[in-house]
Amino acid sequence: MPTPPKTLFSPGHRGCAGCGQMIAARLVADALGPNTIIANATGCLEVVTTPYPESNWGLPWIHSLFENAAAIASGIRAALDYKEKNKSPLPPFVKGGIKVVAQGGDGATFDIGFGLISGMWERGENILYVCYDNEAYMNTGAQASAATPWAANTTTTPAGAATDLSGIGSHFMKKDMLAIAVAHGLKYVAQTTVAYPLDIVKKVKKAAAAEGPSYLQILVPCIPGWEIGPNQTIQLAKLAAATGIYPVVEYINGQLADVLKTPNERPPVENYLKPQGRFKHLFRDERGKKQIAYIQKLADKNVKKYKLA
Repeated sequence: MPTPPKTLFSPGHRGCAGCGQMIAARLVADALGPNTIIANATGCLEVVTTPYPESNWGLPWIHSLFENAAAIASGIRAALDYKEKNKSPLPPFVKGGIKVVAQGGDGATFDIGFGLISGMWERGENILYVCYDNEAYMNTGAQASAATPWAANTTTTPAGAATDLSGIGSHFMKKDMLAIAVAHGLKYVAQTTVAYPLDIVKKVKKAAAAEGPSYLQILVPCIPGWEIGPNQTIQLAKLAAATGIYPVVEYINGQLADVLKTPNERPPVENYLKPQGRFKHLFRDERGKKQIAYIQKLADKNVKKYKLA
């Protein structure tokens, strides 16, 4: 039997089969390497990878409350900087310093922990923040977050019955965390999806090497929350980028530096929406066609804004 590749994110987690977040977390951990300390917010990633007394993590990993992963990372960074300033000896395996990472889902990032993340960015601390974006509070039953896209059906933004003219799902627009990160003066800000493993690895390494704070956001489809099959994770993550509804982009020093171009024959957003149960209400009547047309306009706007075509 061949020896399996060594990983810093071991198999055996309790996540759903096909979970996009688990795939992305392994890529992130392995790209970071062992000289890393992670502060992880409460959420799916914490629940399914660290049931006491077990852990999937092969590097120092600290569980925080929902809101304060950034604050804990700040404390870790301060302690390490103090040791370096006072020439305290680091463990012998450490070469080139220790990377500090805070990570959480979209609820911990866009909503509950937003203020502490902003403070960490304002202070210019050398910390990478990774957001695993599955576009709702999936760990507690698919409630809407500020990352939930317009018209998505969640338990707190229900689509309603076919005869209900008010229930279209979420009435709110997804918060633009990339723009907020850029506005804080971060030197490295990027977004990708779990469909592009090599892109995730490349961006993690660039973000970790950047001076000061950096931000990486990864779209990770959720099997029960999106109401999809385990075999649809990568397909939908690719369609999110190909349609333009979730652009794969990179900002360096506040400037758009790189994008993943959409195909010459860009698929319509309908191809992305239709396989997902959270959007099935858009395909039941004429009103839904107008809503799909509006979502198409949002994708077209992204294509123009990020020069994806």
